[in-house]
Amino acid sequence: MSQPPTSTKVITVRKSPAGREPRYHDAALEQRAIPPLQKGEVLVKLGAAGFNHRDVWIRKGLYPGIAFGAAFGSDGAGTVVAAADANDALLNKRVFLVPMRGWESHPDAPESPKFTILGGGKIVPLGTFAEYVAVERDQVILTPDHLDDEHAAAWPLGGLTAWRASVVNARVDKGDNVLITGIGGGVALLAMQICLAHGANVYVSSSSEDKIRQAVSLGAKAGVNYKADEWPAQLEKLLKENSPRTPFLSAVIDSGGGDIMSNVSRILKPGGRLVIYGMTAAPMVTFTMREVLKNQQVIGSTMGSHKDLIDATKFMAEHRFVPIVSHVIDGLENAEQGFELISKGQQFGKVVIRIRHGDVGVVRASL
Repeated sequence: MSQPPTSTKVITVRKSPAGREPRYHDAALEQRAIPPLQKGEVLVKLGAAGFNHRDVWIRKGLYPGIAFGAAFGSDGAGTVVAAADANDALLNKRVFLVPMRGWESHPDAPESPKFTILGGGKIVPLGTFAEYVAVERDQVILTPDHLDDEHAAAWPLGGLTAWRASVVNARVDKGDNVLITGIGGGVALLAMQICLAHGANVYVSSSSEDKIRQAVSLGAKAGVNYKADEWPAQLEKLLKENSPRTPFLSAVIDSGGGDIMSNVSRILKPGGRLVIYGMTAAPMVTFTMREVLKNQQVIGSTMGSHKDLIDATKFMAEHRFVPIVSHVIDGLENAEQGFELISKGQQFGKVVIRIRHGDVGVVRASL
């Protein structure tokens, strides 16, 4: 690119019109100027961007710190096409964006009280639902050469969350029996891929028999339907059949909360770890003296550090696994399809937008 672009299409958060019930903020496609690059910045031509549940929560007004006018999107991948430093080594390199700010390397939690995730927020208005983004050069990571932009855009936020939950907090190792709940979601599937690459025996749960079958086809040992009252007993039977010498879980990686500990305590080994990265079922977890006496642990796990993401990406590149993409939306102007898919929760893997460049779509049209 001889001359960098001076404007970009971007999808932004627009306040829900007065009287709309239930509240649902708009997503507006508009044209915006690209400001001159500042020292240390690069310009990334995005090839793809990834949806996350937080994008829908923002539209529903359920996410803290929403900034109207900020761009949607936490995950994005593309190519560096310009830089403040004309000799920048990142020029023409394929990269993805670090999806958060405020957590560099601390092993326990963010260093900054202003830790934030990209997309739709006040602290960092940057978002990835755009043709181009200007970003600090130290906030991009080289894309592994076995991934295209669409699969790279399915990695950052979900991969980081899955890595910290399964490797840093659950400490999954070769031969461990691991239960991953809610299989089919992007984080759960990435956690499964990470655990399988570590040599663990992965069991899954879902309310969908089809999603369980798909997970087994990808390497899971077996799965149970959590809508069945007897699912803990079913899982106990599977563990005894597949691991008769050690028929216990070493870890549970959970996105639901609620009564998960009371359900798995019997089959979780003494000292075993329940790692929770979401509470979609209930905003609390039952933890009794029974679990205390077994030295079982409940560990909260949200996102991860910049260092965690570098470590996770290196591991993915070494094992050459590919994030699972459920749907590819063609073009920013069709992004509403992605919001609808996430709202329905029927996807198996990530939903991404393939970003096309050129005069396509309607500017400033409500999606």
